Amino acid sequence: MGSGKHRWKISFHWSPSNLKKQPPKEFICPISNLLMADPVIVSSGQTFERNCVLACKSLSFKPTLSNNSTPDFTTIIPNLALKSTILNWCKSSLLHPPIPLDFHSAKNIVCALKHQEFHRITEGNNCNNNAKTKTESSNFYSSSDESVTPLPLPLTTRPSCYSSSSSSEIEALTLNPSSTEEEENEFISKLRSYQVFEQEEALISLRKITRTRTETRASLCTPRMLSNLRSLITSRYATIQVNSVAVVVNLSLDSTNKVKLARSGIIPPLIDVLKGGFLEAQDHAAGALFSLALDDQNKTAIGVLGALPPLLHALRSDSERARNDSALALYHLSLVQSNRAKLVKLGAVQMLLGLLRAGHMTSRVLLILCNMAASAEGRAAMLDAGGVESFVGMLSKDEFESDSTRESCVAALNGLSQGGLRFKGLASQVGAEDVLRKVEKEGSERAREKARRILEVLKRREEEVEEVDWEALLGSGEVSRTRIYSDVG
Repeated sequence: MGSGKHRWKISFHWSPSNLKKQPPKEFICPISNLLMADPVIVSSGQTFERNCVLACKSLSFKPTLSNNSTPDFTTIIPNLALKSTILNWCKSSLLHPPIPLDFHSAKNIVCALKHQEFHRITEGNNCNNNAKTKTESSNFYSSSDESVTPLPLPLTTRPSCYSSSSSSEIEALTLNPSSTEEEENEFISKLRSYQVFEQEEALISLRKITRTRTETRASLCTPRMLSNLRSLITSRYATIQVNSVAVVVNLSLDSTNKVKLARSGIIPPLIDVLKGGFLEAQDHAAGALFSLALDDQNKTAIGVLGALPPLLHALRSDSERARNDSALALYHLSLVQSNRAKLVKLGAVQMLLGLLRAGHMTSRVLLILCNMAASAEGRAAMLDAGGVESFVGMLSKDEFESDSTRESCVAALNGLSQGGLRFKGLASQVGAEDVLRKVEKEGSERAREKARRILEVLKRREEEVEEVDWEALLGSGEVSRTRIYSDVG
């Protein structure tokens, strides 16, 4: 019996090295390199451990994967099918199910990954930069290079939020000069830090340098720098948000950077800040949009991305900077027909005429209305809202702050004169002819020329009929041929 018991004794001890299987690659989190316990699918389609994704989001970090792609962590969806498959695999492999990675451990892994990626990028850039010749830095731009038409306003190519620094600041910043590559790498290292004070320190320094050393604006406007700035613009920390938007303003002052900034995706976060950011950041956001709108290639894109409504709203801001820069941004954006059509639909004409009657930002509002009068829908909206009465009333009072403002008022009225018989009727009701004759005698050369054009329109015979496209009218069904013939007979 004893020997039988000994013969049938079974040992359940095994060597893990002999039985443990390697999990399939799709079971491993690309960030932690561990078997996933709580897998989630992100917007870009990849699957990660949940806390690794949360850690990346908290640190504003997007890792570069093995296929050189970067994931989009906007949306997180539990991957229940993969989780079940992993558990079944563990059971069949006689392994314990994986334990979910805690957030603190995930954050440490991501931090280490950030440093590794930073060193890899900077080393690669240093190698590439040594093989390249240093490019010439751009000079500060002139107004003739910036705007489509010269504006009769001071500082019309610089946002109000921009201010030059004292000579002592410039000296302090230039005592220990370093190469642009080293500066960029140092800034990016701090901007990517998960320590808020390091991000603040980098942004404040970057703001000073791009304000005082104009040659750095072009050299620091790189894809890497813009990518990091973009992620900080909507920060919940006031100092980070304000200074990151201010840096964008400074970079945009270089004319070669304007299209780069727009194409980097920086406009949507600027719009978000203008809608509901910190007050000082809103000032800078309005200035940045104005500066970017100076380039013709950006005008349509800024309007399409939704900047027009918050810019209109900013015209009533308590901040004079935000009001002025928003008005100038709208002036440049309204040079494009697609933006003029959007502004009409948004009720901008009524709002602008209201500001004009109240005496707010008269010169800037008139510039926008001049552009609006260049389109048929803009003219119709202005005629409906009492534009003729408003402009003639201002000219009759003659209380303009400058000759250029008077010229803008006459120019807006000249635009409305293309409204045909309806304009003539409205102008006659408010006595426009007498007022315009006075302008023709006493106004500046430009004002006199436009006043003469309007008077020529008003002098046409009252019985003159507008040219009618009869084929189009008959095709619309509004007038029947029978009625025409009966009227003739």
